[in-house]
Amino acid sequence: MASYEFISYMISSEINLNEIAGHFGINKKFKWEEPLILREKNLKGIISKPDDRYVYIFSFGSVVCINMAFHETQDIINYLKKIDKNLKNNPPTTIREDFKLSISPNSELEITYNSVTLNKVQDYHFSIIATILAKSVALEKIEEDIDILLDKIEDIVNFLEKGKLNLSDENLAKMSSKILRFKYNTISYIMLLDKPKIAWENEDAEKFYSELSELFELNDRYDKIKHKTELLLDITEIFSSLAQSKRGTKLEWMIIILILIELLLSLIEKLFIK
Repeated sequence: MASYEFISYMISSEINLNEIAGHFGINKKFKWEEPLILREKNLKGIISKPDDRYVYIFSFGSVVCINMAFHETQDIINYLKKIDKNLKNNPPTTIREDFKLSISPNSELEITYNSVTLNKVQDYHFSIIATILAKSVALEKIEEDIDILLDKIEDIVNFLEKGKLNLSDENLAKMSSKILRFKYNTISYIMLLDKPKIAWENEDAEKFYSELSELFELNDRYDKIKHKTELLLDITEIFSSLAQSKRGTKLEWMIIILILIELLLSLIEKLFIK
């Protein structure tokens, strides 16, 4: 029984595929939804045994390595960081997915939580598995970041319960931009709602993509992120309204104080200046 091991990582929010492709002599302009595939000839000199090994690189920050040991995947990621300088300062990622593709001529299609068994492998199986894994780790990164933001929001709510709102306009703007970024990343960057081109052209590929999407709960996870971002936007809108109200109250008091000062000066002038 032949088998292929997949390991996927989320290493950045964006990878410059055209720059990396140019480094490997691949003269092609990549579309946003199209992965860059590094094959055996591209991997020579990076890992010691490049035979039957592949790397799928996605513009939204995911890298999927096939048939590689952990240290080989790290060599690949470190090499990519030397090409795309924007990746250089990114911390080592702890987000990864492992998956196994097995080929057994006498078996029917069987999908488990971390593997799939086929009786015959097609090229689209590799690209679809890589795409699903890439989207899954990218989603996990967004899920982690949005939970961190929810914790910060909870701290602010606790201050509100005490009658305090120490949140500047700048912090409000940053918070809102992060929430919108989560929403934009899930739809535009990860293209979560889009199927690979082959899934539109091949009925078997479309079925395989749908089954793996369901296995990794991509649509359910997207819905949860969508609901969380909408909740966060509602909360920040409330914070913004409270902050504006607070500023309005301060302005009203300033006007009242200025009027009182003017009346006091007028009274002093009448009493003491003749």
